Amino acid sequence: MDIIRNFLAVLSAVAFIQVASPAYCQAPSSPIRLSTVVIDPGHGGKDAGCVSPSGKTMEKTVVLDIATLLADKIKARYPDVNVVMTRSDDSFVELQGRADIANKAKANLFISIHVNSVDKKKTGPNGYSVHILGQYTSKNKDLYAGNMDVVRRENSVIMLEDDYSAKYEGFDPSDPESYIFMNLMQNAFLEQSLKFARIVDEEMKGGSIKASRGISQDPFYVLWRTAMPAVLVECGFMSNPTDRGALITREGKERIASDLFDAFVRYKTEYDGGGVQGIKDPEPVPEQRVDGNGEPAAEGPLYGIQVLVSSKCLAPGDPFFKGHPVKMYQAGKYYKYVVRVSPDLEETRKAFSTVGVSYPDSFIVKIEEGSISRLK
Repeated sequence: MDIIRNFLAVLSAVAFIQVASPAYCQAPSSPIRLSTVVIDPGHGGKDAGCVSPSGKTMEKTVVLDIATLLADKIKARYPDVNVVMTRSDDSFVELQGRADIANKAKANLFISIHVNSVDKKKTGPNGYSVHILGQYTSKNKDLYAGNMDVVRRENSVIMLEDDYSAKYEGFDPSDPESYIFMNLMQNAFLEQSLKFARIVDEEMKGGSIKASRGISQDPFYVLWRTAMPAVLVECGFMSNPTDRGALITREGKERIASDLFDAFVRYKTEYDGGGVQGIKDPEPVPEQRVDGNGEPAAEGPLYGIQVLVSSKCLAPGDPFFKGHPVKMYQAGKYYKYVVRVSPDLEETRKAFSTVGVSYPDSFIVKIEEGSISRLK
């Protein structure tokens, strides 16, 4: 597929990246703030999205109402935050266009709002769900199980676009093979996306839509193309009478928007350094070259397993690292986290056989003379 070949070409071009001093978080020249948020009401225009059994209520209208309420709440509370809507009326916006808007705005957070649905003969499923980019990870199920029906439905908007085949370089939302390339990508924003998703899930519990269907990693095209932490929220089921009753009322939509706003407040507080979790940045630690026995190592390259790229400085004892010894390397405004650093490549390869199970997107890197590069 052309899109896979193009992606691999880009991957090769960025395989060697210059990085700053390792092992500790350097103080930024100015405070990091969540200054821009993009709110994306799904569908619109000729794309109605889900439609109620009566045909009177359309997803595109419901999500625009919720998104507008959310935007107004953020503007009122944070007048210094740039709130960008991918659409503010009943207009059709292409999937790539939505991502382009967010990337051009240099947003710190992308929130895509949708409504779920199943076949008209089925009214049982209910509840809200929160999605981030990635592979479906439930045990005994593969990428194409579980949520792939909703993934295909949301991605199928591409088919409504003019000349979509050329524009999306052969991407077919109905073909499982089209999703393989998404798993080749190291998601630099996974940690922050998951953090916001967890907060959203917590804040929406007990609201207009009572049941939570949880958080999952799924290959939504619009999330893949946004270069920032991003989540997609399915606010409830249009096909379920109880959920639909909440989605069509002003009170129900107001509660959903309020819950999303509360999640935004919590996330922004932590993002801006308020320390909701109460975790402090680690103290600077000098780089030490040691071998597998903890003895001083000879000069030369180091090897390790990169498990995460994040805009946040995480403490070495953060649960994400599962107890593995970790070193951090700064690359611009991002931090690369490398575990099991060693001068012995074979030792690193042996460690990767077990570490890679816990971190499916991890890979071995070489660290030498202030630079870090991925090993083939």
